[in-house]
Amino acid sequence: MTKLLLAGATGLVGGEALALSLADERVTKVVAPTRRPLAPHPKLLNPIVEADSLPLDADWWAVDGGLCAIGTTRAKSPSAAAYRAIDLDYPFAIAKRMREAGALRFALTSSMGANARSPFRYSRIKGELEEAVARLGFPSLTIVRPGFIGGERKEHRPMEHMLGRLLRITGPFLPPIARISPAKTTAAILVDAAISGAIGSHSVSAAVIARAASNRLG
Repeated sequence: MTKLLLAGATGLVGGEALALSLADERVTKVVAPTRRPLAPHPKLLNPIVEADSLPLDADWWAVDGGLCAIGTTRAKSPSAAAYRAIDLDYPFAIAKRMREAGALRFALTSSMGANARSPFRYSRIKGELEEAVARLGFPSLTIVRPGFIGGERKEHRPMEHMLGRLLRITGPFLPPIARISPAKTTAAILVDAAISGAIGSHSVSAAVIARAASNRLG
């Protein structure tokens, strides 16, 4: 049986991962630190924390595996420094503390095109995070690189809504790598990797996510 730590439980992918983890019979406890309280559940431990003041001495860091679904957008970040803090510094700090506490498996939500040497800030930061987490030495590390993530967001994003509609219509005619990466499928891959990921480093592309989504529907 597995105890998991989930970072980013209030986001689109993170919310799906939380529901799947709580429903999974292999999971005995889910630790989900957030800034605002989550709905209570018998298997959920929900520490209320701030990104700039993680309680590094808390006993709840000791878990078997973890997954990170933290991410933001430039529009929601007041500065480049704030954007980097949310998308790189905070996820890395969480992964580092989990590894120090003995976690053996970690699954990270990155992005298609992540590259630490990219001229584009978003792709570069995702790539830097991947490399930093890889250096922590998790026995099992899974990097998930979705494309456009599809799902019902809590906040209104008209441009993303329009793009999502277009991709849903054209999806059958597109190569798998260009199709929507459904949030629930992405979350399912993350959760399974955190629970039973094989030894070694693994990457899951947007094409693999799209094929998995098609198989789930089929």
